[in-house]
Amino acid sequence: MDQSAAAMEAGAPTRKESGRLPSRHGGHAHGHSGLARTAHGMSSSSLRKKSDATLVRKVPVASLRPVLANLQEVLLGTKLAVLFIAVPLAVAAQCFNFGQVWVFALSLIGLIPLAERVSFLTEQLALYTGPTIGGLLNATCGNATELIIALFALMEGKIEVVKCSLLGSVLSNLLLVLGTSLFCGGIKNLGSEQPYDRKQADVNTGLLVLGVLCQSLPLLLRYAVSSGEHAVATDTTVLELSRACSFVMLLAYVAYLFFQLKTHRQLFEPQEVEGGDEEEAEEEAAVLGFGSALFWLVLMTVVISVLSEYVVGTIEPTSKSWGLSVSFISIILLPIVGNAAEHAGAIIFALKNKLDITLGVALGSATQISMFVVPLSVLVAWIMGIQMDLDFKLLETGSLFISVVVTAFALQDGTSHYLKGVLLLLCYIVIGACFFVTRQPAHQPNSSGSLLDGTMGPMNVQIA
Repeated sequence: MDQSAAAMEAGAPTRKESGRLPSRHGGHAHGHSGLARTAHGMSSSSLRKKSDATLVRKVPVASLRPVLANLQEVLLGTKLAVLFIAVPLAVAAQCFNFGQVWVFALSLIGLIPLAERVSFLTEQLALYTGPTIGGLLNATCGNATELIIALFALMEGKIEVVKCSLLGSVLSNLLLVLGTSLFCGGIKNLGSEQPYDRKQADVNTGLLVLGVLCQSLPLLLRYAVSSGEHAVATDTTVLELSRACSFVMLLAYVAYLFFQLKTHRQLFEPQEVEGGDEEEAEEEAAVLGFGSALFWLVLMTVVISVLSEYVVGTIEPTSKSWGLSVSFISIILLPIVGNAAEHAGAIIFALKNKLDITLGVALGSATQISMFVVPLSVLVAWIMGIQMDLDFKLLETGSLFISVVVTAFALQDGTSHYLKGVLLLLCYIVIGACFFVTRQPAHQPNSSGSLLDGTMGPMNVQIA
C-alpha cells in the first residue's frame, strides 16, 4: 500500500532507511510551494513523531501489515494523538445527550489533532502533485477548520458566529500566535540576532490592509447614510458593496497566490540558519501513497465537518452555561483551540530562531482567512440566499484595523526581540478583555443591517 509499510515488511528500522517515495519536485528542501511547505507544512512537522515499526513487523498476517502501518502513520504519527479520544467521546456525548456543554468542549478538543492531520495529509498529496498544485492544495486546506465551521454556521443562519470566528482567527494569528512566538523566541535567543525577511512580511501586511479597507467600507457607508451625510439608491446597497468588495478580495488573493507560487517564490523561502538539522529535509519524502493520503484527507474532512456541526449547534447553550457572550467564544476560544497545533508549531520554530517560518504561519494564515475565507463566505451565503455582508460592526472592525497596524509597525525593521512579542500579546489581552465584557443587546438581531444602539435607526433610514 505505502512505501513505509513496504519498508516495514523488509525490516527497515527507521523512516530514513526505509527507502520512502522521493519528493516529486526536485528534492530541494524549500523548493516546494513557498509558504505552503516552508511555513504551514514545516510548522506542523514539528508536532510529528516517527512511528515505531517494531509492533507492526510482529503481526503474523503479512497482508495486515501495510494496513496497520498506514493506520499507525496517520493516527499515531503526531504528538497530539492522545487528543483523538475526544472525537468518539464527542459523538457519544451527542448521541446519548450527555449535555451540550460537553459536546461543545469535546468537539473543540477533537478538532485540534484533526486540523494537524489535515495539514500533514495535504502536504503528502503535494509531494505527488508538484509545487504549484501543492501550493493550491495547501492554500485551500490550510484553514479548512475555519471554513467548515463558517459553512455550517451559515447553513444555520448564524451570521454573527461566522463573522466573529473569522475575525478571531485573524486576530489570534496576528497578535496571539505572532506575539507568543516573538516573545518566546526573543527570550530563548537573547544573545543572538533574530532576523527575518521583511519582503515577505510587507506582502502579507499589504494584503491585510486591503482586507481591512474592504471590510471597513460597508461599515463607513452605513454610518454615513445613518448620519444623513449621504444617501443610497436602495436599502441593499451595503450588501451589494460587500459582494463587490468580496470579488476584489478574491482577485487580490489569486494574484497573491500567483506571486507566491510562480513569479516571486524566492521571497517566501526561509533564510538559511546555521546549525540546522536534517529533519526538515527528511520530511520531504512521502510516507503515504497518493491514494492513502487522499482517502484519509477525505475521511478527516468528514470528521471535522461532524465536529464543526456540533460546535455550531452547541455554541449558544454553552454561552449561556458559561456566562460568556457568543462573540467572546467565537472570537477568542474557537480560534485558539481550532488552530492550536499550527500555533504550537509556529512557536517551536521561533524558539529555533527560524522566524521566517513563524511569520509564514501567522501572517500567511491571517492573510488566507482575511482575503480568501471571509469573501468566500460572503459569496457562498449569496448563493445560499443568505444576506451576509462585510460589515463586522464598529468594535470588531476597529480591533482588526488596530491589530494590522500594530503588526505592520512591529515587523518593519527585519529583526525581532522579545519586547515586540510582549506588545502584541498585550494588545490581544486588551482586545479579549473588551469582548469579554460585551454582551449582545436584546433588541439587536444577528443579521445584516442590524441596529447599532437604541438611538440609531437601521441603515435604510434615508433612501434617495
